[in-house]
Amino acid sequence: MRALAILALAALTACTAANDAADAVARSQAKNVVNTYVADRYPGLNAAPITDCIIDAADAREILQISSAAITGLDAGTAEQIGQIARRPEALQCIAQNSLTLIG
Repeated sequence: MRALAILALAALTACTAANDAADAVARSQAKNVVNTYVADRYPGLNAAPITDCIIDAADAREILQISSAAITGLDAGTAEQIGQIARRPEALQCIAQNSLTLIG
């Protein structure tokens, strides 16, 4: 019985590690998409802090949707989604707090 519990725990740990890795990849791809969008839309600003704020304000479903644009390319729907996330109170507050680092 104890061996079965240990095996189950090991399998669960492996699944968690795989999910964490997949989340990290999706988040990284989404960051690249958002950073490109912000840099193109606001040339001259340091896009990285804005990107971080937008990604932090997005939920897991939105991260996956945005990350798909790394393969398919940024379309109007994804650009609108990024804009909507950027206008959320938590994103705006984050951007305001990081405003000193925005000028590149």
